[in-house]
Amino acid sequence: MKGKKPTLITREAIREKRRRAQHRKRLMMVLVIVSLALIVTVLLILPTLNINNSQDEIIQITPVVRPLVDGRSMGDPDAPVIVEVFSDFQCSACKIFTETIEPLISENHIATGQVYLTFRHYPIMDARVSTKESNQAANASLCAAEQNRFWDYHDILYANFTGVNIGKFSDQRLIAYAETLQLDMQSFKSCFNENRYRTTIDNDITLGQEKNVKGTPSVFVNGVMITPGFVPSYQDVRKAIEDTLVLP
Repeated sequence: MKGKKPTLITREAIREKRRRAQHRKRLMMVLVIVSLALIVTVLLILPTLNINNSQDEIIQITPVVRPLVDGRSMGDPDAPVIVEVFSDFQCSACKIFTETIEPLISENHIATGQVYLTFRHYPIMDARVSTKESNQAANASLCAAEQNRFWDYHDILYANFTGVNIGKFSDQRLIAYAETLQLDMQSFKSCFNENRYRTTIDNDITLGQEKNVKGTPSVFVNGVMITPGFVPSYQDVRKAIEDTLVLP
């Protein structure tokens, strides 16, 4: 027995069902493509995002009185012992040196007229990254030095350092640190935005390379590196200073 031929209405219903199925299929393909595109975009953007951005709370400092501050140096320029510290503001060992050893050098040797200390910039953490947070922090610190606030800015940088290239020294935060210290912001921003101390930082790097600096902090006493290869203790620094003082 032959089946009945589909009526016009039935054929139209079948065609409509097929159109809907095709439409759903195309819609699903579009959604899949858009989802994949979003995933790829997020994966590309995430590495460039700073989780610790300029909105993070800034750890404030209490300025410390240091003896005979002159820019990024302190002490009597005619002191018998010259100490140079090659450092990076994104260096955890430098943070430890700054917070535990440097105050002892200041109290026991700089204040007594034995030592003249200079901070040298050696932004080693920038070597393999494009963000250059160490270099920008160095530039900002020297802009603060124009207002004779280098050491306060140096302190607030280390106080807020918690990791390398995670946004703690983004341009926004470096400016925010200066605001926290109540610097003259027009002067600071002008200096910072033009990267005024690029040559000074480059000269420090060149000097460090000539002195065979491989890591930070590297401490020199009258031109001689002490404890090369690892971070010096205060006892190491004190011995080097005392040994230099007894030399004829």
